[in-house]
Amino acid sequence: MSLVTNAVDVEQLRELDKKHVFHPVTSLKQHQENGPTLIIKEGNGIHVTDVNGKQYIDGLSSLWNVNIGHGREELAEVAKEQMTQLAYSSSFQGMSHEPAIRLAEKIASLTPGDLNVSFFTSGGSESNDSAFKIARHYWKLKGQPERNKIVALKRGYHGITIGATSATGIEQFQNMATAQAPGFVHATTRFNTNCELGDRTDPDFAGSFRGVIEKEGPETVAAIILEPVQGAGGLFIPQDGYLQALRKLCDEYGILMITDEVITGFGRTGKMFGVDNWDVVPDLMSVAKGITSGYSQLGAVIIRESLRDELVELSGDGMFFHGFTYSGHPVACSVALKNLEIIEREDLVANAKKMEAVLKKGFSYLEEKHPIFTKSRALGLMAAFELYKDRENEIPFDPTLAVAPRFVQECTKRGLIIRPVIFEGSNTIVMAPPLSITEEQVEQMIAIFDESLTAIATSIS
Repeated sequence: MSLVTNAVDVEQLRELDKKHVFHPVTSLKQHQENGPTLIIKEGNGIHVTDVNGKQYIDGLSSLWNVNIGHGREELAEVAKEQMTQLAYSSSFQGMSHEPAIRLAEKIASLTPGDLNVSFFTSGGSESNDSAFKIARHYWKLKGQPERNKIVALKRGYHGITIGATSATGIEQFQNMATAQAPGFVHATTRFNTNCELGDRTDPDFAGSFRGVIEKEGPETVAAIILEPVQGAGGLFIPQDGYLQALRKLCDEYGILMITDEVITGFGRTGKMFGVDNWDVVPDLMSVAKGITSGYSQLGAVIIRESLRDELVELSGDGMFFHGFTYSGHPVACSVALKNLEIIEREDLVANAKKMEAVLKKGFSYLEEKHPIFTKSRALGLMAAFELYKDRENEIPFDPTLAVAPRFVQECTKRGLIIRPVIFEGSNTIVMAPPLSITEEQVEQMIAIFDESLTAIATSIS
């Protein structure tokens, strides 16, 4: 494979990318006109470097997933060792291997309650699709096949496969195709604890999980799914008591509770799992991303041991007809084990919580200095803020100004990669840097935000 050495090589790569690569979640027209936004060549710690030699702070951990940072040779070494010993082995028909067994044991030691059983997948979308199928399979075995509806939440993001997209509560993803999978319903009221506890006088009740479940009929609902903290939809943190109220709601109606920890898992929120912030134990937990820090493709559905035991009893001699070629891939599982070892050894979960305070301090400074900066929030190293024309009266910028994307471009010019969220006319900026980030590096991010806010305010005045 040839290496990029000069401007001619870079331009050739750009043209080859335009000609041969069909990019996910990308403007096809802009890509054909302008080529790739960045071509990343290498990563080290919290930084990535493009083919032109420019270094950036990876303020989104690439795709919310490089929790331990880039360039960890330990993971490359363990992958090589595992490939040499056993590169691949199937998990079908009860076949197994030590990396999958050891990883499942390790996960059980980290998860709350009796979430002790792992079904392995290749990523988050597969994990959520698997959780839906397991929930529906459970109710079918229980003699209640009519319990097949999955209730999800508006602005929730659960992946790109057909089932995961159907659960996703973001209109743009839903509208990409002409039809979605049946049996998915959405609650539109987010984080109203009173509604979930049964306050039917609340004007938002009809759109709550409880309101939707009662309208649909609890006897038709297999499960609910939500992210403990909504990520791609704009980074929304629930109020204390909300997840506990949902747990009570599910127990009341005998509905399974699925939490999507694909982003929030493995330290991102300053706890090992997002639900740990509220001491809630779901029935099924979907994970991916941080389980390997993106060094290999892996996900899992973690199932309560009591639920697994019930499935065993109800199944009799029947086969569980679901699985993926790469379920429990030995190399991915070995990488995950080393990744989790590093997270624990370097106390990165605690560091995420510590850096939350540094981010919040920086946000306070930015809000005091910049009139367009508002609604900042952070939980661990998941954080966001919003840009408003008039924050006091909550008057947004005209969408045609594209303020959030332009702000992100200003940050990119200054060596920081972050992400805009513009759903429903919002101008939200989200970030999730590697858990290994230091106080000094967080302050560098704040300084770039500071300069970029000044630049944006000048350009739109």
